[in-house]
Amino acid sequence: MTATSAIILAAGRGSRLGEITRDKPKCLTPLAGRPLLEWQLEALRAAGIQRIAIVTGYRADLLQSFAATCFHNPRWADTNMVASLACAAEWMEAGTTIVSYSDIVYGPDIVQRLLTAQDDVTITYDRCWLPLWQLRFGDPLRDAETFLEEQGRLLAIGERPQSLDQVQGQYMGLIRFTPVGWRRAVTAWQEQPPELRDRLDMTSLLRLMLDRDERVGALAIEGGWCEVDSVEDLARYEQALAAARPWTHDWRQVGGPHGG
Repeated sequence: MTATSAIILAAGRGSRLGEITRDKPKCLTPLAGRPLLEWQLEALRAAGIQRIAIVTGYRADLLQSFAATCFHNPRWADTNMVASLACAAEWMEAGTTIVSYSDIVYGPDIVQRLLTAQDDVTITYDRCWLPLWQLRFGDPLRDAETFLEEQGRLLAIGERPQSLDQVQGQYMGLIRFTPVGWRRAVTAWQEQPPELRDRLDMTSLLRLMLDRDERVGALAIEGGWCEVDSVEDLARYEQALAAARPWTHDWRQVGGPHGG
């Protein structure tokens, strides 16, 4: 099998974390004793990926030592994820690439399953999302997004759901692109007006691809990851990890029940 690369999108500051990210990018936020970025690098390397790059932006100087290759987004404050990923087009065009958000943590088993995907674009989603969203928000529909799939093909994503029936899972921020899949994504992105291109997030890009009837694979996992978006997230995760009973979203449990 051709070696797969990984790109971590770490350009953002994460202003909702307040003082925690005043002097450092969001990916250096500590969780369970280590920065988020260290957990990601460990999981990717344990899954067999050794060629890893970081897309930097805010306080790029603090990230230079974490990867041999860094792609910088000089317009990080004015652009969103897709524009950041386009800064790493050299790698995206060269071979299959795992793209990871920088504010999530996950185990290597999830990455290993994603490496076996057959579609040119494949995302991972959590079928066990409800307990995590209830922990984070109380009302799970407060921040959830629509997610519908059929036989491993994504059908809908990213709208505001009216009921839990519209949410079969939650996209977790890990995507596998082949060069063909990346070219299709770029085509959908470049069709948008410049001001929209700058603002486009990854979920919106996936919606654009669905509008073009592009196939996007959907790989189910069950727990074993979490997303850090607020100080409250950090506190609740630390509490869940410290509890006596096992936590379904403990990413450190290698080989746990994270398969679909």
